[in-house]
Amino acid sequence: LVDRDLYEKRRDLIYTGRTLFGIMPPKGQELSDHYFGTIKQRVSDYMKDLDKTLWELGIPSKTKHNEVAPSQHESAPVFESANLAADHNQLTMELMQKIAKKHGYVALLHEKPFEGINGSGKHDNWSLSTDTGLNLLEPGSSPIENAQFLTFLAAVVAAVDEYSDLLRLSVASAGNDHRLGANEAPPAVVSVFLGEELTDVIDALINDREVRDLHQQFDVGVTALPKFAKDTTDRNRTSPFAFTGNKFEFRMVGSNLNITGPNIILNTIVAETLSRIADRLEEIIASGEKSLREPLRKILVETFTAHKNILFNGNGYDNEWINEASKRGLLNLPGTADSVPYFKLDKNVEVFVKHKVFSKTEILSRLDITLDTYCKAINIEALTAIDIAQKEILPAAFKFQKQLYELLITKKAAGFEELDVVNKKSGEIEQLAYDRSFATYVDGVVRDIVSSIANIKKSLNSFDNTTDLEQVAYRYQNKILPSINDLREKVDALEAVTPKELWPVPTYGELLFSVK
Repeated sequence: LVDRDLYEKRRDLIYTGRTLFGIMPPKGQELSDHYFGTIKQRVSDYMKDLDKTLWELGIPSKTKHNEVAPSQHESAPVFESANLAADHNQLTMELMQKIAKKHGYVALLHEKPFEGINGSGKHDNWSLSTDTGLNLLEPGSSPIENAQFLTFLAAVVAAVDEYSDLLRLSVASAGNDHRLGANEAPPAVVSVFLGEELTDVIDALINDREVRDLHQQFDVGVTALPKFAKDTTDRNRTSPFAFTGNKFEFRMVGSNLNITGPNIILNTIVAETLSRIADRLEEIIASGEKSLREPLRKILVETFTAHKNILFNGNGYDNEWINEASKRGLLNLPGTADSVPYFKLDKNVEVFVKHKVFSKTEILSRLDITLDTYCKAINIEALTAIDIAQKEILPAAFKFQKQLYELLITKKAAGFEELDVVNKKSGEIEQLAYDRSFATYVDGVVRDIVSSIANIKKSLNSFDNTTDLEQVAYRYQNKILPSINDLREKVDALEAVTPKELWPVPTYGELLFSVK
């Protein structure tokens, strides 16, 4: 949440949803005082108004609290069926923005509106149930429940491993690319977190050994699994896809994203791996096998063994994990342009066509739409950065330069001489904070800004008439976006030394700490 008056003075927020320029204030989120603090009264009033409106529409909003970053807050509903939850989630986002305006706020749904502090996402809690409400991912306490749970667990693990590219591209967007892997959200490498207890159960199953700390031999259909308390194994917030007691939590989803896309993919890929297990079991039954216990155990061992590389309980932020993931053969797709083309791989097209979810034509259409949207988003950011730099930042810089030059002229007329200190070892002039060197520094930064603007324009004008959206997207990701970041670096350097009264836009300090 940011004050609406300040928002309207930031054309980057208006046009792109995120700040293209801005340096962190002396205080950010490092003390976690906002996270653990009480909700400020004005925010509380907004949230009460939001809850009341949501309840009137039958949307089961339940939880609300501060989040880690200043001015960042969280809302969560009671779980419900996927189709209804998707509709309610869209309505919630719309109402968040509408009601915020009534309270003098603007609700930012961009995944990374501010550089240097945590971005925003969604936790897509996903499970499977029967038509009578039986949760198929509930471990249970009886042998038959254990066998059922492990079967569905194996199908999910296999699906995430085999179709990790689909899960990654399901959350791909220009905004979410800034958030994933930034030590505030899961990395771009998809992995599955099961927790120590459940990982040990699977290892015991594969290696035909006793489960750790249990006195009975583990055997599918005979021995009970240890009792898992709900939500005791989900504290690893670095995991993209974590088992949390009786469901999975897909944490890569961006705050601005429609959750239908990820859920369609989850449902389809798990349907595929479940159908394979079902086909094998039906073949066994047709052969006249009396007991399914040992054949099922064999299927589970084969499945978990084949897909164990996707299992990871450690720190997803650690660079060592990225290296380890590469050794395991896991994909690392950091950007939208990297991930979306995987949509058209034969294996991915086949799974959607087989289950009559999408035709190949529909898949290619969605691929083109996603890439086109991505390119347009980056293009708007580039044009906005140029516009703000030329019309707001540079005029402010020229005023600042004029003040510095007038100061130099005045001091020279008064008889003051600037000091150039020569380093005796190197023979170079040390750039100390004397008047002349400071004015020279500012002049250099301004020249750099002008040069960076020219580079962005040149990059935008270098696009030929290619109709290959994949190539265009790669250029925006690997050429235009870095040039925008380069301009930001120069503008931010200027902001760091420019007097407050001359800076033309609200600063991060004002935006982040304005919510009273």
